[in-house]
Amino acid sequence: FIPGTLDKLRQVRRLIDESGRDIRLEIDGGVKVDNIRAIAEAGADMFVAGSAIFSQPDYKAVIDQMRAELSHVQR
Repeated sequence: FIPGTLDKLRQVRRLIDESGRDIRLEIDGGVKVDNIRAIAEAGADMFVAGSAIFSQPDYKAVIDQMRAELSHVQR
């Protein structure tokens, strides 16, 4: 994940919100426990975190950590 894309994500989220349409915004690539919160706060609704999960021996633990991070999201 390239941190510089957070500004683009915020811009796209703003445009979507201003449109009034019900559009989900998904991020794919580099989503991990240590950045999922920032990505969500920037406006993402869905996340693809394949290698972050499947490269670990305990999938559930990683998913639980991601959910814990998401529980603190402030928009």
